[in-house]
Amino acid sequence: MSGQGRTIPLWKKTFDVALATVLLLVAALPICILAIWVYLSMGRPVFFRQVRPGLKGALFGLVKFRTMTNERGEDGELLPDAARLTRAGRFLRATSLDELPELWNILKGEMSFVGPRPLLPAYLPYYLPEQARRHEVLPGLTGLAQVSGRNAQTWEARFRHDVEYVDTLSFWGDMKILARTAWTVLRRDGVNAEGHETMPRFDEMVKAGTTRGRLPDGQESAGEEAI
Repeated sequence: MSGQGRTIPLWKKTFDVALATVLLLVAALPICILAIWVYLSMGRPVFFRQVRPGLKGALFGLVKFRTMTNERGEDGELLPDAARLTRAGRFLRATSLDELPELWNILKGEMSFVGPRPLLPAYLPYYLPEQARRHEVLPGLTGLAQVSGRNAQTWEARFRHDVEYVDTLSFWGDMKILARTAWTVLRRDGVNAEGHETMPRFDEMVKAGTTRGRLPDGQESAGEEAI
């Protein structure tokens, strides 16, 4: 993908570091309590660590609270998300409390409070040039797509919101998204896509021709999504 990216505005860097520092101090006890709960309900590890692409597609280690077990089927493959997602995990996802450890990613400068959500590295080869523009800014804890439907929207709609955010980045825009995020989380809107515990995989939908993206042969998949 393109290595292009915008210079991070000074106001955004300052806001992210200041707020992440305060929240980590204030949320230290709740984070410890949640960590104990995750341990008692699912065992180790407590945290879920996964490599994700960030600004300019550079990879970093995302940290979240674990919400699923590592249960596997007879074939040795992991069971579907719905079968591995625990009761505690559903609550953490619905309230977005599983995202709290990402404050550390923000403090390190790998993420921002607002920006396109970091997705899987496996999706990178499947992005069309316009979709890949989501990596022109830092990935966020929340974003325009998250306050416009979270997981209950199509991939095409999600990417349109991501690119719209890139093109309209501003301080007051970020403040509005943060305010809308609080309301969305309280209402628990759009936590799941219809018929799924999480969104269907983008790469699989591109290969199936059910959403727009770049196929392995370089051609564009122009299918219509049906979630």
